[in-house]
Amino acid sequence: MRGGIVFNSYFWEVKRFPKLNLPPCSLRVSKDPRSGALRIWDKTRSIWLVLTPEEWVRRHVVEYLTNGAGVPEKFISHEYSVTVSGMAQRADIVVTGRDGSPLLLVECKAPGIGIDKSVYAQAVRYNHIVGAKFILLTNGLTHCVLCNDSKGNYLRESALPDLGTYFR
Repeated sequence: MRGGIVFNSYFWEVKRFPKLNLPPCSLRVSKDPRSGALRIWDKTRSIWLVLTPEEWVRRHVVEYLTNGAGVPEKFISHEYSVTVSGMAQRADIVVTGRDGSPLLLVECKAPGIGIDKSVYAQAVRYNHIVGAKFILLTNGLTHCVLCNDSKGNYLRESALPDLGTYFR
């Protein structure tokens, strides 16, 4: 189904996830035959993931990046490993440019989690290591785009730039 969600028979269970402030997309949802938990298909990595509110947002963002923003799937890294103060952590999504340099770091939160100073601080800590030009903070309802001016200052932008221009 194009432009919607392939629900199988789990429509009412998936309805508990809110409509997000992102373009509509096609997502595959099913139930794990062993645990009965809802799961969502990650087409980039070809695996089923447990469907949590944060994963709901992450899948929508990846669909937006590939189908709306012109980012080829091969330039999207999921759960990008970052070591901060000796601790292994993971950035939700990192988009690299054709030259392999980080272009966008995305930090996703569940729709019920606000995009506040702690989320900003987390993303900036990660980006201090990653070095992406842009940061997107989102809970699927509220989005905050920041541009790294290469001097360590983050300037708020009104929207993501046309990322497709980095891949033409």
